[in-house]
Amino acid sequence: MEPILTARGLVKRYGRVTALDQADFDLYPGEILAVIGDNGAGKSSLIKAISGAIVPDEGEIRLEGQPVHFTNPMQARDAGIETVYQNLALSPALSIADNMFLGREIRKQGPMGSLFRMLDRKKMEKIARDKLSELGLMTIQNINQAVETLSGGQRQGVAVARAAAFGSKVVIMDEPTAALGVKESRRVLELILDVRSRGLPIVLISHNMPHVFEVADRIHVHRLGKRLCVINPKEYSMSDAVALMTGAKEPPKELVAA
Repeated sequence: MEPILTARGLVKRYGRVTALDQADFDLYPGEILAVIGDNGAGKSSLIKAISGAIVPDEGEIRLEGQPVHFTNPMQARDAGIETVYQNLALSPALSIADNMFLGREIRKQGPMGSLFRMLDRKKMEKIARDKLSELGLMTIQNINQAVETLSGGQRQGVAVARAAAFGSKVVIMDEPTAALGVKESRRVLELILDVRSRGLPIVLISHNMPHVFEVADRIHVHRLGKRLCVINPKEYSMSDAVALMTGAKEPPKELVAA
C-alpha cells in the first residue's frame, strides 16, 4: 500500500538552529499515526511543514504521490489537509456555525451573494448541525451559541468537527487532549476514532503516552530533528517509547529503515 502523505529529507534552519535535519515522514491511508518526541525534537516544525505553516529549506513533500509545495496553510487546506491546532484557532465571540465556516463562508445564490456578499446562514447552520450530529456532538443545543460559552471538550469537538468536515484527505491534530480533563479527553479520543472510521487518516501529535498507545496504529518517534524510527504500539511498551524518544535506548537496526 502506498502512503497518502510522505516527506523526504526535510530541512529547516532558524539561524544556527536546525529544527529539521533530513526528516522523513510517511502516513498511510486510514491509519492513526502518532508523532512523539521530546521538547525541541522538531515535531512542531515537521507538522508545520506538512500543513503549510512553514516552508522547508530543503526536501520534498508528496500528497497521493504528487509533489506539493505549500507556502501557507490555506494551500494545504485547499489540498485537503486540515489541522486542529493546540490553541484550536477558534474565535470565542463567534457562534459554532460561524467558527465551522471561518474563512470558508457560503454566500447566497445570485446577486444577493455576488453583489451584496450576503451569507447563506441557513445552509451553513444546517451543514454545521449535520457534521456535529455525525460525530455525536449534538449535546450542543444551539448552533448559534458563542464558542466562549462551551466547555473545553465541546470547543475541541467543534474544532475536530470542522477538520472532519473539510479535511478530504488528511487530518492533523496537535495535542488535542492537552488542556482537557479525564472525561473530556475520553470524548476527544472517541472523536478521533470516529474520524478515522470515516476513512480519514490522522496524524496525532501528543505527549500523552496512554492516549497514544490507546488509539495509534503506528508511532513515529522524532528525535534531534529527524525520524528516529517507527514502532508498532502492540510490540513496544510505553517505557520503550519514552526511552527511544529521550535517547536512553537505541532503536533496533530494522526499525531505522522503516
